[in-house]
Amino acid sequence: MRASFLFALILTAAGTPAAAEKLPNKGTPSPRDMLAQIGSGVSDEELARAVKAASAYPLGSVKNPVRVGGPEGESAYVARLRCAEGSKPEIGQRAPAGIGAYGTIVDRFPLDCKAAAPGKAEIVMDMYHEEHVETNAPPGLTLASE
Repeated sequence: MRASFLFALILTAAGTPAAAEKLPNKGTPSPRDMLAQIGSGVSDEELARAVKAASAYPLGSVKNPVRVGGPEGESAYVARLRCAEGSKPEIGQRAPAGIGAYGTIVDRFPLDCKAAAPGKAEIVMDMYHEEHVETNAPPGLTLASE
């Protein structure tokens, strides 16, 4: 009940002319614009250092998430994943996995290769890398060509 009261209060305040004048953008940015704004705060040098540090950990972990561009990049990457013998793993429901190595929210995807290696696993992805296309697979998995 308290949260709904605060929400109503915020909506009421946001609807006032004084509140509208304080807002820098009266429209809602697209998801692509939001991704661009997030990525614009990191220099190429800082990103290179973060990538190097993350590479000490297994690809697909919270400390070295797979870098992709948006939800479309996540979908494209998991569609290319293959179990050790070449079959497609079953992909479970995406879930938040906290803050990753690059300081952004990461997503966790459960994978199931059934009897094939690696069996049940999970992969963590960071979708705030718009221009990056990952070409490597996490340990125990392979990637099909695009």
